[in-house]
This record gives sequence, C-alpha cells and structure tokens, in this order.
Amino acid sequence: MAIKKQYLKSKPVCKVTFSVPAEEAKSVAVVGSFNEWNTEATELKKLKNGTFKGTLDLESDNSYEFRYVVDGNYVNDEQADAYAWNDYAGAENGVLNL
Repeated sequence: MAIKKQYLKSKPVCKVTFSVPAEEAKSVAVVGSFNEWNTEATELKKLKNGTFKGTLDLESDNSYEFRYVVDGNYVNDEQADAYAWNDYAGAENGVLNL
C-alpha cells in the first residue's frame, strides 16, 4: 500500500493518491472522515497490474482518519502518518496529516 501527497501551490489543497496492491480483490474503496465513511463514495480503480488506485483532493492543514475496504474487509495502511483509536469501529484507523 502506498500514499502519495502532492501539495498545490495555487490553493490550500493536497492531491492524495492511494495505491493498494490487491490482485485477488474484486473491489477496493478508501473511506474516512473526508467522505463520511461512505464505502461507495471513493472506490479505487483496478489497474492491469492488479493494483487499485485513486486520487482525492483534500484540504491542506487537516488530519483525516481513513481505512481501506477490500472486498468488504476494513484494512489499515501501514504507511499512514499515525493511528487513532475509534470507539465506534472498535479498532484503530489510519491518520493522514496534510
């Protein structure tokens, strides 16, 4: 899994690209505080090499909790900036600091 951040000079936005290698998976989505944990809002596109990839424009100077949903299973990214316990989920979520 990988997270790439590209800050824009023209506005307070960071383009965040999420990459998840999951050749066997049928679907991968990224959910988090930026899309109200909606599993259908940000589905990643499967590339020919089996990696799922997608880019979001997120407001800079913020922190966002997030996780991936791989075929219905919630998974954290080992490259998250930090982790935060979430009582609702009963698990840790990855944190993205922009």
